[in-house]
Amino acid sequence: MTSSPDALPITRVPRTGLPAHAVVVGDPGRAEAVAGLLSDAKEVSYHREYRTFTGSWQGTEVVVASHGVGAPGAILLFQELAEAGVTTILRLGTAGAIRPGIGDGDLVIADAAVRDDGVTQQLIPAEYPAFSAPEAVIALQRAARAAGAPHHRGVVWTRAAFQPGFLPLPGEAYAAAGIAAIEMELSALLVFASTHGLTAGGALVVDGANADELVDTEATGGYDPHRNVVAEGVDRGARITLDALRLLASAER
Repeated sequence: MTSSPDALPITRVPRTGLPAHAVVVGDPGRAEAVAGLLSDAKEVSYHREYRTFTGSWQGTEVVVASHGVGAPGAILLFQELAEAGVTTILRLGTAGAIRPGIGDGDLVIADAAVRDDGVTQQLIPAEYPAFSAPEAVIALQRAARAAGAPHHRGVVWTRAAFQPGFLPLPGEAYAAAGIAAIEMELSALLVFASTHGLTAGGALVVDGANADELVDTEATGGYDPHRNVVAEGVDRGARITLDALRLLASAER
């Protein structure tokens, strides 16, 4: 898209005029798919991994934007959306299940996140929590129940590294503690939001086991997030997340 002096520098979103409520996703293609659910959808910027749309969901004006993979880049989107006027951000993502009983395609609604994201440790002391706004959690749960969707609540683990390396990781301890799922960006959103007076939460569609368990690919079939059960879960999760934004917007009126 054509660059504009009225656009913010990293994401190229307009400096002013964005709706107050946003859904953020990792994949630019997923942003396009979610925007396809909206009325009067319009692409307003596309720069690097940051692709942004505006439109209306059942009478509520919303933003849909992509942030790419990993928290350090994602937090740049969150910062510029806030600068452009967004006050509520819900992340729709995918995650690996850790807690037993959570199936592929199920939705995990995050109460909070472990801050292993690789960026917030450089912004605020490690003791500061990454927590979802209670009203965001309740709105997501209400929307999931209304949709009849399989869903779970819990703490998620945001980790910077997708694949395990040579260092031991506390996966077993977190599993024993009941951590629900693992993903890569949410804690950065939650920390940014709570330190800047924003409302934020996360809804994560399970796309398989976490990467640390995928050692015997012959036995597990390997990590494959492109199955129908995941695609159906993402579509369902998109509608639930948009419904939750509508509920949050209605409560503000």
